[in-house]
Amino acid sequence: MEYITAALDMADAIRDVLHTTIKTVYPKFYPKEVTEFFCRHHSREHVLEGIASGNMGVLVDNGVIIGTGCFDGNHITGIYVLPRYQKQGCGSQIMNFLEDKIRQTYTVSILEASLPAVCLYEHRGYKTVGHGVYELENDARLVYEIMEKKL
Repeated sequence: MEYITAALDMADAIRDVLHTTIKTVYPKFYPKEVTEFFCRHHSREHVLEGIASGNMGVLVDNGVIIGTGCFDGNHITGIYVLPRYQKQGCGSQIMNFLEDKIRQTYTVSILEASLPAVCLYEHRGYKTVGHGVYELENDARLVYEIMEKKL
């Protein structure tokens, strides 16, 4: 497996990783409105913006994109790994890369953790420093943890 910088021709594959992961994992933790919100948020245009920033990468296994990660400054803005590759160290490999990049300029990494990802981040030394709630339609709520780690 190799983690490389995302390129424009990868946008559709990255969007597929995002949507497959969201639609498979999030319904176990959140109401359908949250899953739909995340899928709308992670549009092709959003992926293209991440690629254009130069801060989005992909984890590739035998030519197939199986995960993606992105950061902005010292803020990790997303880590997604296809469900069939989870619990195999893929998310940690992406996190290692992102934290190494952030460490070059900052001493602290921050992120907003969805409920399914909190344990991964805790195992990596992140601590919850706050909680967030985002109100959605039909009285649904997106609940998340604000976490940070000293690098």
